[in-house]
Amino acid sequence: MLFLVISEPRPEPPSAVAAQRQNYWRWIAPLIASGQVKSVHAKVGRGAAVLLDVDSNETLHRLLNEWADIIPARFDIHALIDPDAAQSYLARQRSDGGISPP
Repeated sequence: MLFLVISEPRPEPPSAVAAQRQNYWRWIAPLIASGQVKSVHAKVGRGAAVLLDVDSNETLHRLLNEWADIIPARFDIHALIDPDAAQSYLARQRSDGGISPP
């Protein structure tokens, strides 16, 4: 299951949370290595945009709680469709003349 997660950290002085920000990068490194994190990008200012590939909503919930324990933030979560699956869906829709179940 693909999710784009965009964090908006609490408004604190960046220097006050420098240690937590370093802990965040240590926390996310094994997730990148395992493939659960497909990409991570720091936002200009503070925050991050992360593409997660997880097996369940429960795993997503656990990771977001771990993340928020390191850097308290508000998260915007967008469920995504794999590009190949999206194109396959469109091809079926077009060949059936309408919307069909996957």
